[in-house]
This record gives sequence, C-alpha cells and structure tokens, in this order.
Amino acid sequence: MKLEGKVALVTGSSQGIGQGIVLGLAQAGANVVINYRSHPEGAEDTLAKVEAIGGNCHIAQCPKSHGYTVQADLGSVDEVRQLIAESINHFGKLDILVNNAGIEKHAPFWDVTEADYDAVMNVNLKGVFFATQAFVQHLIETKRTGKIINISSVHEELPFPNFTAYCASKGGMKMLARNLAVELGALGITINNVAPGAIETPINTKLLNDPEKLGALLKNIPLGRLGQPQDVASLVAFLASDDADYITGSTFFVDGGLLWNYQEQ
Repeated sequence: MKLEGKVALVTGSSQGIGQGIVLGLAQAGANVVINYRSHPEGAEDTLAKVEAIGGNCHIAQCPKSHGYTVQADLGSVDEVRQLIAESINHFGKLDILVNNAGIEKHAPFWDVTEADYDAVMNVNLKGVFFATQAFVQHLIETKRTGKIINISSVHEELPFPNFTAYCASKGGMKMLARNLAVELGALGITINNVAPGAIETPINTKLLNDPEKLGALLKNIPLGRLGQPQDVASLVAFLASDDADYITGSTFFVDGGLLWNYQEQ
C-alpha cells in the first residue's frame, strides 16, 4: 500500500479517467476526495466502488469510509478554493492533488465564441492554477511536502483542428508544470503531467459506436487499441508515491504511441 495514510483530491472524478484514478489511488491505500460538478450520482458510484475496495482509515479525524464527495465547479475560483478547504476540513490534510477535470468545445477557430473559450480556459487552466495554489498554500502552512499531478493530453503537443481553445489550455498546463517544478522544488513539492491519448470512457461513446471512425483512429495507435482508465491511473499512483520523489516538471504520455504516429483524417 504505497499511499497508505495519504489523502488525495481528484477533480472531475465522477466518471471516466477521474473515476479510474480515484480507484487506483484508493487501491494503493490513499484516502480520496471525489469531486463532481453536476452528476452526484456518478460521484456516489465512485464512492461506492472506493468503499468496496475496503482498507483502513489511518487519520484520526476521518470516518470509516476513506472516500468523500464534494461538489464544485472548477471554472469558479471561489468554488475551487472551497473544494480545497472542505477536503482539508474533512480529512485533516491533503497530500496529493490530481487536476483531472477538463472540458472541450468543438468548433472551427473562426466560429469559437467568447463564452466557449472562457468555459474551456476557466476549467482547464484557471481552475488548475488556483486549485494548485490553494493546495500549495496548505502545504506551506503545514510545513509538508506534496505531489501535484495534472491530467493533460497528447494535445499539449499534438495539434487538434477545431479544438484550438482546448489545445491552448493543455499547452498552458505544460508550461505551468515546468515553471512550478522550478518554483516549488525547494519546498519539496513535485508536479508532473500525465497526458492521455484515446482512452475508452463514457465521453467517447459516440466514437465507440462508429466503426469507421474508430477504425481510422486505431490505425493511428501503434499498440492497436484504445487505452483504459486504469492505464492512466497506474501511472498517477506511481507519481503520487515516494518512488517518484525525484521526478518533477515532466510530461508522461499514455497513448499507445499515438503522438508519434498520428495523421489527421
């Protein structure tokens, strides 16, 4: 149990990759905060799966269950700060922050609206910035080290036509991690990005039900399959552990080789 006694917050963890990360961290022994914006039933499903994993709680303040759900919109700085505060209040501390919540909007560049641009940037970059800031402030106040793991995307490197705001947000996340690796290193706080490619999640249901589009995508993936949430979760659990204490400022691609073999259809 490499994360025994640790407390982790995973934003946007009511389904998909976020849910997989929560379960992976819980499996490694961590107590977990499950964040959702608008689907409490998904958060409750994640919580039930965490409770099914079992394990003991190693923090005096926390209840028997080592999972806890908190509603917050990552596009609102006030709600982000409240999310961090409530997580700390419930478990007594935070050791690991996984910035997973993210959205995308499809439109040709010339048709992108200000509202859609703001929605993407607020969740994908501003929310990450201020969640990380509040987490770091907590670590400084309690004189402890910690781990920050951002769930980025292959599109922090790979162009993705008709998703320019999304790509810009992930490119910003890349530089955020690099800059903070330098700025936070003296505090013993590490920060890294995990960049998934095509992962099989509920958000990709339409793609999964379109054999032609799915086939074209699989031709771009040297390993010949879509990734699974646990493919991402296992790397996150490693980066959150003491085994990764000397790793910071890096991006790790979980994409089956997609990045180096992609051709726009």
